[in-house]
Amino acid sequence: MRSTPRPGLSLALLAFSSLITSLDFTIVYVALPELVREVGFSGASAQWVISAYAVFFGGFLLLGGRSCDLLGRRRMFVLGMVAFGGASLLGGLATTPATLIAARAIQGVAAAIVFPATLAQVNTMFAEGRERIRALAVWAMAGAGGLSFGALLGGVLTHVFGWEAVFLVNVPLVVAAAAAAFWLLAADGPVDRGHGYDLPGVVTGTAGATLLVYAIAEVPETGWTSAAFITAAVPALGLLAAFIGVEARSRSPLMPLRLLRDRNLAPALVVIFVFGATMQNVVYFLTLYFQDVLGYTALRAGLAFLSLSLVIALGNFVAGRLMLRIGIRGTLITALVLGATGSALLAAGMVADGSYLTVLAGIAVYGLGMGTIYPTQFAAAGTGVHAREQGIAGGMANTAMQFGVGVGLAVLVGVAASDIATADGLRAAVAVSAGLTLVGGIAALAVPGRRGGRPSAAVRERAATSPAPDLSAGTPT
Repeated sequence: MRSTPRPGLSLALLAFSSLITSLDFTIVYVALPELVREVGFSGASAQWVISAYAVFFGGFLLLGGRSCDLLGRRRMFVLGMVAFGGASLLGGLATTPATLIAARAIQGVAAAIVFPATLAQVNTMFAEGRERIRALAVWAMAGAGGLSFGALLGGVLTHVFGWEAVFLVNVPLVVAAAAAAFWLLAADGPVDRGHGYDLPGVVTGTAGATLLVYAIAEVPETGWTSAAFITAAVPALGLLAAFIGVEARSRSPLMPLRLLRDRNLAPALVVIFVFGATMQNVVYFLTLYFQDVLGYTALRAGLAFLSLSLVIALGNFVAGRLMLRIGIRGTLITALVLGATGSALLAAGMVADGSYLTVLAGIAVYGLGMGTIYPTQFAAAGTGVHAREQGIAGGMANTAMQFGVGVGLAVLVGVAASDIATADGLRAAVAVSAGLTLVGGIAALAVPGRRGGRPSAAVRERAATSPAPDLSAGTPT
C-alpha cells in the first residue's frame, strides 16, 4: 500500500479519470445521427465511430496494464491523459470519416493506458478490505455512472453546440487531470531496468487481441460466417495461441499465466465477461428504444438517462455496504440477479405504444444491479493480487469485459436481426440478455467466500509471508 499526502483528493482524481474514459463509450451514441450526416459517413462505416474506440481499447489493455507495473502508474496515467486529450481535439476538428475513426482509435489506446493505471492506483493506495472497498465504490460510482451519464451529456452537448462538442469537452478535462496528477498522485520510483518488455508477447498479444475484438465487432453487420469475420478471427486466434506459448516460456511475460489460476481473479474474469456481454450492452438497446421507437430527440434521449445515472450511483453506494456485510461473492450474486430482473422488466416494457413510464421500473432495478456489480467485480479481481501486479490484473479484467461487450453485442444484435429498430426486436435482445446474465451468477459461486471488510486468513498469511513476485519469470518464485 502506498501513502499519499491527500488520499481523499487523490481518490477524487482517480474517480474523475474513470468518469472521463467511461463517458466516451456512450457519449457518441445520441450524437451519432448528426455526426454521420455532417462528416459524410456511408452505410455500415458509421459503426466504427463506436467500434474503433472499443477495438483499440480492448486490444491494448494488457500492454497498458503491464506498462503501468513496469514504468510507473503516475507516468502512464499522465501519458494516457495527454494522448486522450490530443485524440479528442483531433476528433472534434475532424472533417472526414477517416480522421474521426483515427481519433477514436487513439482515444481507445489512451484509455487502455489510463484505466489500468487508475485501477492499480486505487488498489495499491488503499489497504485490502474495508478501506479498499470504500475507495472502489467511489471510483466505480464515477465509472459506472459515466456509462449512462455519457448518453445524457452527449444529448445536451449535441443539442446546444453540435456533435463536435462531445469530443472537445474532453480537452480541458484531461489537461486538468494530467496536471493534478503531479500534485495528488505519489511519484513513481526509478524504472526497473532489469525487467524489460516481453517484445514477442507484446506483438502477439496486442495484435491478437485487437484483431479478435475487430472480428467480433464486424459480426453485427456481416455475420459469424462472413469472409470479413473469418479473415480477421483466424489469424487473431493464431496470434493468441502463439501469445500463450510465448508467455509460458518468457522470463518477463506480458501476462503471467499463473494469474489465470488465481482463485479470485479467474472466476472474477468470467463474471466480468458475462457482465460486459449482457448488462453493459443493455444501454445500447435502451438508447435505440428511446430514439427509434419512442422518437425522442438527442436531447430528450439524453435526459431520459438521468434516472438511470442516479440509480447507478445509489447502487455504487449500496455495493460498498453489501460487500462489508455479505462479502464479495454474495454481493456479486445479488447484483447479477438484480441485473437479470431489471433487464426482464425492461424487455416487458419495450412495446411499440409504450412510453418512458413503461420502462421506468426496469430502469430502476437494472440500474441498481449495474451500480452494485461494477465496483464488486473489480474488487474481486484485485483481491489477493500483489501490488506489483495490480496493473496487469486490471488490464486482464477490463480485457475480459471488452471481449464480453463485443461478443454480447454481436449475439444480441443477431437476436434482434432486421427488427433492431422496432420494439419487437429490441425486446427480444434485452430478454435474451436477461437470461444470459444469470450465467454470471453461476460463475460468481466460484469466487472464494469471505467477509467483505477483511481479507481471508489465507490472503492475510500470503501477504505477510510472500515476497514480491519475480516479474522476470512467468512462474512464482
